[in-house]
Amino acid sequence: MPRRGAPVLALLLAAPAAPALAQGGDPSFNLVNRSGTVIQELYVSSAQVQSWGGDLLGRDVLPSGRSYPVRLPQGQCVNDLRVVYEGGRSEERRGVDTCRLNEVVFGEPAGRSAGPGGGRGPAQSGETGNPSFNLVNRSNRTIQVLRASPSAENSWGEDRLGNEVVPPGGRFAVRLPLGDCTYDLRVEYDDRGAEERRGVNLCNLADVTFP
Repeated sequence: MPRRGAPVLALLLAAPAAPALAQGGDPSFNLVNRSGTVIQELYVSSAQVQSWGGDLLGRDVLPSGRSYPVRLPQGQCVNDLRVVYEGGRSEERRGVDTCRLNEVVFGEPAGRSAGPGGGRGPAQSGETGNPSFNLVNRSNRTIQVLRASPSAENSWGEDRLGNEVVPPGGRFAVRLPLGDCTYDLRVEYDDRGAEERRGVNLCNLADVTFP
């Protein structure tokens, strides 16, 4: 089963710097948390990129009522954003022109919030929604390959990890297109072992844990 090359990932840097001005093609902004809950993870990627990339908060967290400066490459204006709250609940904003904003606020009526209990809530139609999730490796082996394809398809498709791996105890944010909720998943470990899950409704999950 050949492994495809990884898509080019946008370089995203978050650093405690002064607030960035949203003008002149500068997409940097302040993330503001008004949710009443701690934000534990932040992912920002160009809307043209298929991977979320790394957690921009790193070891930091963002308590409610606080802000965090996010630095992005010049000219990368249209971005998708994802935050993961304490407890696993997640919220996303798609196609945000951050070059026109000084602040992006989570916790106010904008975008779609995840449902309680760590999931995203059921898809509105019962069949489609947001299937993106966090892959969590609870095994003692490194996950080298992740394949995720809608259950209606006959092919596993590309390796969703690209050039990344998920070590024991690690996690990886997997970005999937809005639409189908029911996916088949396959992970391949560094010892050539593999594990599969069939017919998983990802729209109701924030985390998928192997094994």
